Amino acid sequence: MAFTLQTGEEAPWFRLPATDGNIYSLSDFENDPFLIIFFTCNHCPYVVGSDESTRATAERFAPLGVRFAGINSNSERTYPEDSFPNMVKRMEQYNFPWLYLYDQEQSVAMSYGALRTPHFYLFDKERKLIYTGRGVDNPRDATKATVFDLDRSLEEATSGRPVSVPVTNPIGCNVKWEGKDAHWMPPDACDLIQSTDF
Repeated sequence: MAFTLQTGEEAPWFRLPATDGNIYSLSDFENDPFLIIFFTCNHCPYVVGSDESTRATAERFAPLGVRFAGINSNSERTYPEDSFPNMVKRMEQYNFPWLYLYDQEQSVAMSYGALRTPHFYLFDKERKLIYTGRGVDNPRDATKATVFDLDRSLEEATSGRPVSVPVTNPIGCNVKWEGKDAHWMPPDACDLIQSTDF
């Protein structure tokens, strides 16, 4: 069984607190035609370098029924910057157009098979996964990006077309798992697309 959620599979259920003071579950998004769950955090340079690109995508596709929800699953013991109070401060400072949820127990990251920050999951109306992977090809400095995988996927999905490239490798820092070295990943976690270069 693959570590990361596979295309065609249903979005795993969750119930998490958000920086706006409310608690959200998967059912709170049932009226949204498309849902993007993405794993993110406060400190990762790949997140920081691409947040404004993600903002532009979220704002562009919101009128087409696309909802964004970011989830921070990082251990605050590994990275104190990723604590919930710092999440609140970051949202107050930047006012991102998405909900920012806290997965303190890391169970949601495990159920989705989150590999890195950022790691995007696009679900259709039936909450079946139709795209997973990176947002852009250069998230550390999205101003230099030349491939916009998430935008392309959303353009196709919101136009009623199948997603032409449903899987890409996320680029970023690994999720910071509780009690583990900062660079540790679960043994069965690997790139979504295996290299064929020898």
